[in-house]
Amino acid sequence: MNLVGLQNWLDNASFAVLFLTMLVYWGGAAFPKLPALGALGTAGMAIANLCIATLLGARWIEAGYFPLSNLYESLFFLTWGITAVHLIAENGTRSRLVGVFTTPVAMGITAFAALTLPSTMQAAEPLVPALKSNWLMMHVSVMMLSYSALMVGSILAIAFLVVTRGQKIELQGSSVGTGGYRSNGYRLHKAGELVTQPATNLAENNGSARRFETNTNNGNTAVLNLVTTAPSEATEPAAVLSPQRLSLADTLDNISYRIIGLGFPLLTIGIIAGGVWANEAWGSYWSWDPKETWALITWLVFAAYLHARITRGWQGRRPAILAASGFVVVWICYLGVNLLGKGLHSYGWFF
Repeated sequence: MNLVGLQNWLDNASFAVLFLTMLVYWGGAAFPKLPALGALGTAGMAIANLCIATLLGARWIEAGYFPLSNLYESLFFLTWGITAVHLIAENGTRSRLVGVFTTPVAMGITAFAALTLPSTMQAAEPLVPALKSNWLMMHVSVMMLSYSALMVGSILAIAFLVVTRGQKIELQGSSVGTGGYRSNGYRLHKAGELVTQPATNLAENNGSARRFETNTNNGNTAVLNLVTTAPSEATEPAAVLSPQRLSLADTLDNISYRIIGLGFPLLTIGIIAGGVWANEAWGSYWSWDPKETWALITWLVFAAYLHARITRGWQGRRPAILAASGFVVVWICYLGVNLLGKGLHSYGWFF
């Protein structure tokens, strides 16, 4: 079997499938009354994931080592991770909107690897002595999977900002830590009591204040009645979103938080494994190499995101902005410093 020819066919096929899948997802967003487009988009992502997995497997057989030694291989491994995490996220959100944001990124990475990189950077070459170690698989694969998860989580945070139009809203989902709150106003009291909830910030309830009173017609049962009041002129009214947008925003916020919560431990494990490998190869756990420095910056950004959500109770717009900035930081860490031509992790400048 001609494995090189198979790889060349598969990388072009992956790009073509992802490009068509992107168009399908965008068409599904433009014409939501065509549910078949959503199912077709999911099938396209699954096919692309299988094509890339087959490409990496053929590369592994041909070269004799795990295919993560150069930029071409790592880009396709990153795309495979993004498509895998995408399928998990889409299954969790039950929304095809996820593909509107993730497929352009996956397609762009594939196009960059297959169509832009020179052939010399695509060819498999013998490993340098420092890479002839089991740590190649243990460190690099975990780091790449963490990048994939963090990117998808950040993309969904950007999607959240798009759905909510950057407005501050109060969410009612479960993605909140010990410092958070959920003030939906539903509290049960004894029969015969008259309870009026204190005034709440209208922005927290999407533009409506809630008051609950007991129905005393039955002396044994307390029944809570919802009374919605219009915002007063003295209070700045919050922007009102449709229930569909609020539900979708809540889902995106929740799944983004959970995927970032998956990617962050992987990033932590990858950094620790990299330090152990560096000590084995170069005699130092940490040398402030540009890649190491930006890996630390990436870790701090997402640590701040999780800290804000878990202990400070942030939700909605503020953590989404922080996660969106993390998307840029991940790309600088992964690709930006690698193309400077400097440091122990450099892929080399190819322009």
